Amino acid sequence: MEGTTEMEIEEPKSKKFGLKNSIQTNFGNDYVFQIVPKDDWSSVAVSLSTKAVKLYSPVTGQFQGECKGHSDTINQIAFSVSSSPHLLHSCSSDGTIRAWDTRTFQQVSCIDSGSSQEIFSFSFGGSNDNLLAAGAKSQVLFWDWRNGKQVACLEESHIEDVTQVHFVPDNRNKLLSASVDGLMCIFNTDGDINDDDDLESVINVGTSIGKVGFFGETYQKLWCLTHIESLSIWDWKDSRNEANFLEARSLASDSWTLDHVDYFVDCHCPGEGDSLWLIGGTNAGALGYFPVNYKGARTIGSPEAIFGGGHTGVVRSVLPMSSMKGGPAQSRGIFGWTGGEDGRLCCWLSDDSTGINRSWISSALVMKSPKARKKKRRNPY
Repeated sequence: MEGTTEMEIEEPKSKKFGLKNSIQTNFGNDYVFQIVPKDDWSSVAVSLSTKAVKLYSPVTGQFQGECKGHSDTINQIAFSVSSSPHLLHSCSSDGTIRAWDTRTFQQVSCIDSGSSQEIFSFSFGGSNDNLLAAGAKSQVLFWDWRNGKQVACLEESHIEDVTQVHFVPDNRNKLLSASVDGLMCIFNTDGDINDDDDLESVINVGTSIGKVGFFGETYQKLWCLTHIESLSIWDWKDSRNEANFLEARSLASDSWTLDHVDYFVDCHCPGEGDSLWLIGGTNAGALGYFPVNYKGARTIGSPEAIFGGGHTGVVRSVLPMSSMKGGPAQSRGIFGWTGGEDGRLCCWLSDDSTGINRSWISSALVMKSPKARKKKRRNPY
């Protein structure tokens, strides 16, 4: 949300968001896993539990096409490097990373890591932007994406599934990996890559890691969400812990009037600066944006934005359009999209536009349910 104050609302009230429309992506019990935007915002890609990726217009919600080919769960999707903006990549538990041409919805390349392997995450980077890194079963794999040749396999740094790999923004030769074993590792990917010479630092989070991300003006800070719904903040360059929120769900639950926060979807970092929001949800489908104070008192504040009435189950992905550069002009007023285990894609409006379906306004959700739900969240990958 660079250059805007979308969520800087007057205290003590939270900003309520209206639902513009809701798309049922499939029939039955299919999940929406992830929503990612194309650079020019002409499309958003949506990964589904049907092992397919569907594309929609982020402004109108119109269905554009479908990419099908994976034989197992899709674990991550991302649009390609800027030189090929029409390419969408996806990785899967079938052991492949596939590239799709979103103009024709056809597969154009496939990297196969082997039948016994699963790919949980991937990232493009390297000093020359020629590397494709992937997190697999206790391994970090590297290919030269230009020719599909595997150039390295790191197998001594982790002992369990590598759930996340990210090249560091502004330090493209550095790669962060995170694993179910509770470790985050930083590697230097210049030259020949190996465990002995290129492992620069190890951060021990202490529990299985689900999702990580960089933020701050120099991307030196790192947030980490675990599979037990705890949050920690780190300075990755110094391997220094800046804050631990072991009881993050309780802290967030105490700061709003809805049901107990059952899980966290993601963290949101609004462009430059050190601000951080934690996105938490209930099993019934309500969402809150909770500001994180990781300095001084180390608190999780009252939600500055609330989304209710759109979903009927766990939300898996949040895509805020207002936080991204280059959003289409006609999207003014659209806050973003969410997707979840109810198979729905929901589009949310952030202003008082007449396009809001008034029956979905969140202001009706002002009472906490007498029975707070505390159902265990399903494994996210």
